[in-house]
Amino acid sequence: MASTVAFTPAVAVGANVQHSRRTSSLRPVPRARPVAARASAERDGAAAAVQARSGRTIEECEADAVDGKFPAAPPPTRPQAPNGTPEIRPLDMAKRPRRNRRSPALRAAFQETSITPANLVLPLFIHEGEEDTPIGAMPGCFRLGWRHGLLEEVYKSRDVGVNSFVLFPKVPDGLKTQTGDEAYNDNGLVPRTIRLLKDKYPDIVIYTDVALDPYSSDGHDGIVREDGVIMNDETVHQLCKQAVSQARAGADVVSPSDMMDGRVGAIRAALDAEGFHDVSIMSYTAKYASSFYGPFREALDSNPRFGDKKTYQMNPANYREALIETAADEAEGADILLVKPGLPYLDIIRLLRDNSALPIAAYQVSGEYSMIKAGGVLKMVDEEKVMMESLLCLRRAGADIILTYFARQAANVLCGSKRP
Repeated sequence: MASTVAFTPAVAVGANVQHSRRTSSLRPVPRARPVAARASAERDGAAAAVQARSGRTIEECEADAVDGKFPAAPPPTRPQAPNGTPEIRPLDMAKRPRRNRRSPALRAAFQETSITPANLVLPLFIHEGEEDTPIGAMPGCFRLGWRHGLLEEVYKSRDVGVNSFVLFPKVPDGLKTQTGDEAYNDNGLVPRTIRLLKDKYPDIVIYTDVALDPYSSDGHDGIVREDGVIMNDETVHQLCKQAVSQARAGADVVSPSDMMDGRVGAIRAALDAEGFHDVSIMSYTAKYASSFYGPFREALDSNPRFGDKKTYQMNPANYREALIETAADEAEGADILLVKPGLPYLDIIRLLRDNSALPIAAYQVSGEYSMIKAGGVLKMVDEEKVMMESLLCLRRAGADIILTYFARQAANVLCGSKRP
């Protein structure tokens, strides 16, 4: 029996589109009749029959189906193997994992790990100058002028979904001292930058670095005694003042990267005492004394004036020690636990993920970034594919967020954009 269809011009268009999707082989549908003619058709109960290419109506095709008269389907095609392929009896296998990998749609459906711009935090180097200065060891990265280039970089990053940033200052040598007092100057480079960014983009998340090395004339993360020992408790005292200064400026997350013992608990107490209960702490829980930091130290001109950082950063050979740091930081009130570096320490990321319910961060450090960039320039690897795979691996290992200099570039890829 023919059906009666009442429609308006808007509904008619939608109906035709839906039907065309269903059959994928329709003739052009004439424009809807004027309202008066349509109203007359509705009163008369007339229906506009949509013709298939065969010239038969939908109702006729449905009637054939009810009678068991089905049109013949096209014969199946079997792709041919190349000449010389042996003819064998198929393996007797109940499980063939490749079944779930045989098409892009299936691979996407069963993908276990995903990454979005929301998982990325972009580190930004800032300085007092007006101009942006390229960093030789980190192609594509700059020391950004805090009032100009910085704002442009944040604007472009937000445009592709990156809304989290961590600030690293290049401090003038004239402001560096052995005790790093500039670190808690409320009108210093970092507090001024935070206030500017929060005024322009109040919705972004600003992470800060809590450590003395950018401010220290010795280039270490703590105060250095005359015999070369890095003083722990005195350094923590300075870090607390630095964290409070950053929170006062509007920082959302303070990030102690110094690896001094007890600094998370002391910073939490200092923040709470000043009323900054909502400011989070991302602790560099497992920061290793790595050789992958070289380009970063060039960017900030923060190489140690003597010695190394092995008395406070972790031994790259150690695995279980990360559990000690994890337990301490959790007990002291950390909100996020970070592993640094990233790719060479995927096992440590997984270790923290399996032993803590807190969010886990990974830092894809400057050396990792520069190696991928160099490989791309030399045409030894596909930079974009290696970049995306490396970030996916960090997520797969258990990282909830990734600090990476690739953040904007990767977000462009995720958004299907090639914007500069």
